[in-house]
Amino acid sequence: MAPTLELAQALIARRSVTPDDAGCLDLLAARLAPLGFALERIDSNSVANLWARRGTAAPLFCFAGHTDVVPPGPRDAWASDPFAPEIRGGRLYGRGAADMKSSLAAFVVAVERFVAAVPEHKGSIALLLTADEEGDAVDGTVRVVEALKARNELIDCCVVGEPTSSDRFGDTIKNGRRGSLSARLIVRGIQGHVAYPERVRNPVHQAAPALAELAATRWDEGNEYFPPTSFQISNVRAGTGAGNVVPGEMEVLFNFRFATASTVESLQGRVHAILDRHGLEYAIEWTLGGKPFLTPRGRLVDVVVGAIEEVTGCKPALSTSGGTSDGRYIADICPEVVEFGPLNGTIHKVDECVAVADLEPLTQVYHGVLGRLLG
Repeated sequence: MAPTLELAQALIARRSVTPDDAGCLDLLAARLAPLGFALERIDSNSVANLWARRGTAAPLFCFAGHTDVVPPGPRDAWASDPFAPEIRGGRLYGRGAADMKSSLAAFVVAVERFVAAVPEHKGSIALLLTADEEGDAVDGTVRVVEALKARNELIDCCVVGEPTSSDRFGDTIKNGRRGSLSARLIVRGIQGHVAYPERVRNPVHQAAPALAELAATRWDEGNEYFPPTSFQISNVRAGTGAGNVVPGEMEVLFNFRFATASTVESLQGRVHAILDRHGLEYAIEWTLGGKPFLTPRGRLVDVVVGAIEEVTGCKPALSTSGGTSDGRYIADICPEVVEFGPLNGTIHKVDECVAVADLEPLTQVYHGVLGRLLG
């Protein structure tokens, strides 16, 4: 059996529903130790994290990924057991097949091949692996990054194994991600009977013009790599359940997906200015899900693009679309972060799968990146 396929199956067979690692890191560590990697567990609040490094010299190149997967949902919705990897019609099925256990397997096999071919390679190779990416993501990669930063162990460039390919393997890489800024807005009024409007202050009526202005605001124009920042209201709640009572308060949940053209502070300041201009009595709680990060065209982007072109004949497009990833944390100690992996059409879905034929090319791309940077 092809080594990447075999290792991917072994990982899928471990029921690592976030934040449970289910032994995946031990399996990967056992493959890395004979290659001369120093293995360090940086666990946090029962979340398993692994930092593995071979060498001490610069530059330090890192593969990063996660062993945890999202819950599979009802077993009977799947054609086969999501944690019993099965090959059907040329596809490997199982939870995590695409997101992202195939990438983890390809990392390790690529490193094994590279070290065998170039045992005295330049610089250092590292793997940053966590079991807390799909859930709260508070005790995973961010904790490893904090530990590395505290001892000034910085990464020069990093490839995250997120499934980035869209229509065909190798057609897309992510060279950045938008930031996520969420808020819980409470608009306060005065509760009372709907028949006595002079005795109430309706927060729904008061908030509506402000919300309309927020929704219509052009927050920025984006840039070469990012679309304009988006604002979306995800939830509105008010009322007591009775049709004859004006509510005393209204809750609004909203989110920004923002580009590097805006900052957290600029978005917050403009929101407050709009709410204040409409004379609202309000309270607001902000939650920063992640800052945007960007790796412009340069060394790492060129290396990854070149490796993909050599293996697939396809020149990948650069994209910053989609949700957040752990790249947002790694960018704090690494100036160049790029994401590349298999097709993402089935991620988080029933019958998640990856084409078996893509596993060897994926391994070859990662091997090509190592060769171009450290060979």
